[in-house]
Amino acid sequence: MSDLPGGATQLFVGLHLIHEVTSPQAFAALEEKSLEVLCPKCTVATVDHIVPTINQQRPFADPLAEEMLKTLERNCEKHKIEFFNIGSGSQGIVHVIAPELGLTQPGMTVACGDSHTSTHGAFGAIAFGIGTSQVRDVLASQSLAMNKLKVRRIWFEGQLSKGVYAKDLILHVIRTLGVKAGVGFAYEFAGPAIDILSMEERMTICNMAIEGGARCGYINPDSVTFDYLKGRRKSPKKEQWNHAVSWWKSLASDASAVFDDEVRFNASKIAPTVTWGITPAQGIAINETIPIPDSMGTSECLITKEACSYMGLKPGTTIADIPIDVCFIGSCTNGRLSDLKAAAEVLKGRHIAKGIKAFVVPGSEKVAKAAQEIGLDQVFKSAGFEWRQPGCSMCLAMNSDKLEGTQISASSSNRNFKGRQGSANGRTLLMSPAMVAAAAIKGKVTDVRNILDTLN
Repeated sequence: MSDLPGGATQLFVGLHLIHEVTSPQAFAALEEKSLEVLCPKCTVATVDHIVPTINQQRPFADPLAEEMLKTLERNCEKHKIEFFNIGSGSQGIVHVIAPELGLTQPGMTVACGDSHTSTHGAFGAIAFGIGTSQVRDVLASQSLAMNKLKVRRIWFEGQLSKGVYAKDLILHVIRTLGVKAGVGFAYEFAGPAIDILSMEERMTICNMAIEGGARCGYINPDSVTFDYLKGRRKSPKKEQWNHAVSWWKSLASDASAVFDDEVRFNASKIAPTVTWGITPAQGIAINETIPIPDSMGTSECLITKEACSYMGLKPGTTIADIPIDVCFIGSCTNGRLSDLKAAAEVLKGRHIAKGIKAFVVPGSEKVAKAAQEIGLDQVFKSAGFEWRQPGCSMCLAMNSDKLEGTQISASSSNRNFKGRQGSANGRTLLMSPAMVAAAAIKGKVTDVRNILDTLN
């Protein structure tokens, strides 16, 4: 790390993650300048965005998807970059496989040509998404120039109640602060409610920091972090482990740390949260009503009217009982084993409503294998869900998984923008995996707590 004359800082990128969508042009730019990848051992590749989830037999049915994968294969082979391809046992969504392999570690600077790279900040890393031209720069120099960010600490007292998950917590933050509040900031999530979360729950929170406008999400490394990383394939081993943990402990912000801003929440007061509109900030608790535009300020009034029109929803009505057509469980936000367990708990012994299309897409081959070993795949299948193969799937619909027409999706993914899930008129309601499962059972937006209460 070094300071530049213009005020920016030149950062060494300790881990560079690449995939098939934002890397082809970057590699082509290197070719044009006859440049090599400077530190191939610091770059790791996988394929996730364009892979089909029903049939992954090669060649893919989509010729463009097949060509993108071939291009990544050629580039990785040429530049000696480790590539976790389909069938390797470690392929999957880039923000799922890097942590589960132990590639993501505290104190690292992590970059990837994908906006949800903020996920890796859950490990006490500085992690951010970059554009294709920056992917080129990292491949060529293993560094990036970046302006220093301000830091906002988001503190949570208490703890999440039954039926309320990490997804609800971060949706609550975004609905409260807005999608632009984090511009120029890194968000540090802290407090008693954060301390007791698992690593997978922490990753969900940091994953969506970018949806609140923050460049990075971050959580201090602690014993939960170290227990998760110990023994993983790429984690330090033997005597190097003790040295690493000693250094990692020194990275955490302490009581004397100074922040540019702080916001406080009580986690125990957060309810299951669902987005109703066309930005992640347009979310409300399950027992609340869709906002009335005329009761809001001018700018909020306009976006609320636009969202209600696009979503076909009437202001003042409750979010509960909105009928849905498609239920999707997966994505880099909520495609990990704990997410599937939470949804399976709701679905066990139940069946989805008539006419609902429901499918679950594990975040990686490792997640799929672990889920199958404990029978989660059978729980989903018995309930009427399709059990798919790993990939990004309908989160962004750069594959065959797409909404059709004006279908409404109950989705565990991270964005509800217009057209995000493959149809120009498709509508997305973001919620936790357990809430998606509840919606699938009832055929409409449902408070999962009512179902969980019947399990005891």
